[in-house]
Amino acid sequence: MAGSYQKRGDHSYLLTYHIGYDTDGKRIRKTRTVKAKNDSEAEIKLAEFITEIEAGEYVAPSKTKFGDYIKIWRKDMAKQVAPKTLETYDYTIHKWLLPVFSHMKIQDIDHVQINAYLEKLEERNLSSSTLIRHYNILNSIFKLAVRNETTKKNPVEKVSRPSVTYKEGDVYTTEELQELYRLLNKEENQQQALIVKVALMTGMRKGEILALQWKDVDFEKNIIHVRHSLSHTKEQGYILKEPKTKKSIRKVAPPEKLMHDLQKHRTQKEEDRANAQELWEGGTYFFVFSSDLGKPLYPNAPDRWLRRFFQRTGFKKVRFHDLRHTSATTLINRGANMHTISKRLGHTNITTTMNLYGHYLEEADKELAQLFNEDYI
Repeated sequence: MAGSYQKRGDHSYLLTYHIGYDTDGKRIRKTRTVKAKNDSEAEIKLAEFITEIEAGEYVAPSKTKFGDYIKIWRKDMAKQVAPKTLETYDYTIHKWLLPVFSHMKIQDIDHVQINAYLEKLEERNLSSSTLIRHYNILNSIFKLAVRNETTKKNPVEKVSRPSVTYKEGDVYTTEELQELYRLLNKEENQQQALIVKVALMTGMRKGEILALQWKDVDFEKNIIHVRHSLSHTKEQGYILKEPKTKKSIRKVAPPEKLMHDLQKHRTQKEEDRANAQELWEGGTYFFVFSSDLGKPLYPNAPDRWLRRFFQRTGFKKVRFHDLRHTSATTLINRGANMHTISKRLGHTNITTTMNLYGHYLEEADKELAQLFNEDYI
């Protein structure tokens, strides 16, 4: 077995290493083109090349382009993640990654280019969670490419993972909540108004609210069981599944007034189902929030309704998810401890709760401290 190098051009050398013969008696060669200042440096690179081959770490040059490899990666990911997650990945890939990397060979993409890509995203003021999603997708793609021997190294390993920063959402004050409830009670679409109330009074996520079935609502014990989450994809339609973490499966105690509203809503839904007869679209499911024919609501429906509500009333605008934040901060301001709040929200651990709401707890504590002024001499 022998190795050699051949100068091909300005600072360009072809490295060749013969490892034996195939069954037809033909030489088996491994080659690599490298940059070197002179023959001495080429010899060093040849020695490194030989060591790499003999250690079994050599990966043959690949002409596979990023855009083509995405198809292989997507097929692999479809076995590992939920359909809604895969749809989110598809959006990120087609809108952001492919326009930048599609034409490039997998093996030619390095950490400098990936760093530059992430920096440009950061300049566009995208959230930290979005940056992390881009990072994770790229990391996953290159990990599979290394495993499949399409490329030797994963360039993302040399890129610092974006740090998580929790964005503070808008929340309502006690006075604003009172006005909001007054406006909601006047709404013609009481089902959508009730969805907003449930979010505010239980802190449940939108997908969890839309997944509720009447068997999850225990009027006798005044408990709502959070057992599922509802999502929708273009490929599979509605998907009812368990929440992705065990802590998200939980029991939430709602206020009695909310349960009274839910009881009235149930009476209306039972009338809808009776009137629909054979036109009923809910099948064996009986969703708390649905169309008149029992079909689950599209996940974006509450967001659209809330935006129109703000336009009609001129009330302070927030995102639907900020209703969950309002629920948490309301509890903090009324003295609830973080462990209880974390459990109610279905957070994986109390650290998540503290990262999101720790500063609200500090503010509430400062206000409580002022009460001691009355007794201070």
